[in-house]
Amino acid sequence: MPQASRSASQPELTALFSDVQQHFLNVIVPLWQGPGWNADMALPHEALDAGHQPLPAQRYRAMACARQLYLFASLIGQVPGAEERAAALFRSLQRHFHDAEHGGWFYSIDPQGAPLDTRKDLYTHAFILFACAHYWGKVREPLVESVLNASLEVIAQRFATDDGLYEASLDRDWSSLDSGPLQNPLMHLAEAFLATLSVREDCAVQRALVELCTGMQKRFIDPQKSVLMEKPLGAVDNWFEPGHQFEWYFLLESSDVLRGSALHASLERAFAFTEQQGVDKQTGAVRAMLDLGPQGGSRDATQRIWAQAEYLRALTLRPDSEAAVLRQLRALQQRSLHAGGWYECRDEHGEVSRRDMPSTTPYHLATCYRGLADYLR
Repeated sequence: MPQASRSASQPELTALFSDVQQHFLNVIVPLWQGPGWNADMALPHEALDAGHQPLPAQRYRAMACARQLYLFASLIGQVPGAEERAAALFRSLQRHFHDAEHGGWFYSIDPQGAPLDTRKDLYTHAFILFACAHYWGKVREPLVESVLNASLEVIAQRFATDDGLYEASLDRDWSSLDSGPLQNPLMHLAEAFLATLSVREDCAVQRALVELCTGMQKRFIDPQKSVLMEKPLGAVDNWFEPGHQFEWYFLLESSDVLRGSALHASLERAFAFTEQQGVDKQTGAVRAMLDLGPQGGSRDATQRIWAQAEYLRALTLRPDSEAAVLRQLRALQQRSLHAGGWYECRDEHGEVSRRDMPSTTPYHLATCYRGLADYLR
């Protein structure tokens, strides 16, 4: 992985990173070992309120289970009980969400454990692949690799289209919902393919990854600004999200397979434009959604913690970025983290607009901090 240049000693950045990492391990992770864990279901609650109480259960999502599986797999050997929790989450993924009749995994179950939304969506399957790749990399258990292989097979056989891309959503029996491809599930599928390649050599996965990125360049990159749109080019009511631009940039720049690809070149070209349009220069806040029409401008100026984390992670791979990394890490600590956890969202004026803490957010912080640790190494 290329490392952005920086001075050999940066005590302030190192100390600040130590602080946020300790906050993660001492405050955030214990929320999901304790009040965020539904022991009866062996699943994480969807979200906790500001007082650390679970929000009333309306559903449990396979994607949330998979993100928490990644979280605890990444903490094996670092946090007591992480391996046991990862094992419980892996079992729950299969027990609650696997569709024994049609294959694949349901989107969600109801509070009693019955299938709720039975559609098969690529976003969910990508996260199952991602989590199983990381978990298998830690435990090397044959059953985990068999689920990894099953997810790869169902993605290739059911979701894949002729142009290297994938349907975003299908019905329970795999019949078409005419969803077409969408940026966000495809990005997480690329991330899952990269996770798979990080734990084993796999020519078929590498080929699928390259074809996916070739298809993204062709169908999602705006030819003028080089930004990656959320829907395919020509779709009605399209937009782009700075957080996703930064997330894609990190995946492409950090990969020996993808660095130098046409998609990587586009995201490299668009980086400064994305910063200019999507990042508040005073606060470092990343805006949620931007238009790319003649008027341009902000469509949704909500400041979400995941986008802050993705911008910070992307900066670790930019040249001469030490000052920017320090500034952004300080902004993340001061604006998004607090003694009891984190603020999920601030509004366009910088006021906290969501105080609940979803079970899916620690995944973004974990991947961000992993990128920072690599940067400081």
